[in-house]
Amino acid sequence: MSLKLQLAKNTSATAHRIILCDKATSYAGFLSKEDSAQAKSAFEAKQPTYQTYSGGKSVTLVMVDNTREAFKLKEDTRRAAFNVVRFLNGQKAGEASFENATANKELSFAFAEGAILSSYQFLKYKTKDVKPHTLVKLLINENTLSKTEIAELEIVTKANLIARDLINEPLSYLTAEQLSKDIVKLGKEAGFKVEVFNKKKIESLKMGGLLAVNRGSQRPPTFNILEYKPLKAKNKKPLVLVGKGVVYDTGGLSLKPTPNSMDMMKCDMGGAATVVGTMYAISKLKLPIHVIALIPATDNRPGEDAYVPGDVVTMMNGLNVEVLNTDAEGRMILGDALAYADRFKPELVFDFATLTGAAKAAISGLATAYMGTASDEVKKKVEASSKNTHERLVEFPLWEEFAPMIKSDVADIKNVGGSEAGAITAGKFLECFTTYPWLHFDIAGSAYLMSEDNYRGKYATGVGVRLMVDFIKNY
Repeated sequence: MSLKLQLAKNTSATAHRIILCDKATSYAGFLSKEDSAQAKSAFEAKQPTYQTYSGGKSVTLVMVDNTREAFKLKEDTRRAAFNVVRFLNGQKAGEASFENATANKELSFAFAEGAILSSYQFLKYKTKDVKPHTLVKLLINENTLSKTEIAELEIVTKANLIARDLINEPLSYLTAEQLSKDIVKLGKEAGFKVEVFNKKKIESLKMGGLLAVNRGSQRPPTFNILEYKPLKAKNKKPLVLVGKGVVYDTGGLSLKPTPNSMDMMKCDMGGAATVVGTMYAISKLKLPIHVIALIPATDNRPGEDAYVPGDVVTMMNGLNVEVLNTDAEGRMILGDALAYADRFKPELVFDFATLTGAAKAAISGLATAYMGTASDEVKKKVEASSKNTHERLVEFPLWEEFAPMIKSDVADIKNVGGSEAGAITAGKFLECFTTYPWLHFDIAGSAYLMSEDNYRGKYATGVGVRLMVDFIKNY
């Protein structure tokens, strides 16, 4: 159950009040003189929140430092919302009210966003010791957010939570075919078209990478085409989003160790989830941008007919790839999807993938590694959206000197580049299948967290959805 927002003319009567403040004068009217003095001390000590009881009611002040840079201030507010939600659930509060006593109205959006994302739970398979959050409604003072702003906020956060749900689903439910069914259902709800290619169609397209990875599985692959095309789209050529849809990755014959590796590989379709969540949001928001999404989907298993190290695979674009590690499977299926994207003559292509442990090792789960051939102007816009949403990015170089690292002695290229610069050589591999401006986002660290990180939660984060919606909204 997600936290719902509701506009209210008067929020002073609620049992639990939340007031966003940035100076003493902004909370003086809500507290007694004694509480105001204590709140002032807390504010001066740079405490993020101050909680008290007044007239039998709970009052929580969220105290922000308006000397901080704008994007940091918004993130402070989101993170403070997490602490407030946790406190109110501990108090078994069913509803609370929220009002912004600062002059910065952007912080209203940030707080409500943080509150909704902090309320996420994945309880589908819990039958015992179920502890759902009690806080289910947040009353918003009508001077704090508009009806339109609330509607937008609920769509964007729901899209993020859709991505989290998909990633948190186990393979026992989310096979490649089931992922396609879920995408079709979401397309009908949000208003984007979906076409699903079956194995026979994939074979006719000669998608050698996707077929090779699927060879060890007893379940067929799918290739999903999602399209949102408004009547008055501002772009003549579409944006194309590509998402890695490996619904489970054992590593194939290059088998992964289980602890802290294979045991979390239901998340290997995190890129697909990012793309699906993004398509859901932009469709519901009716943004005037033509967007197509491509999702190749399969599991990677060490079955009887699994592809093996040493195999040479002919990809959709005709390139021959020497397979030296069957656990470098994501780039194999993405290569075919990136080649397929060429038929749309796209203006710009982004791909999202839980691609390399090297990216996670370099920057942990705090950020996403990105690289590509798009213009500096596009990169600046992407990084602006990164700041707006605090989905942080670190650009890795795609220098031409990295290309020899994936050169093969027996084929055109090989699917691994050695022990150094693993995230970048994976990017160089993908570049071989692009003929258009392109950016690659390696979300291996940021898509799935093994410990709770504030409003991003534990396990699936839905990273990339809020970033892409902000980018496309301002494109």
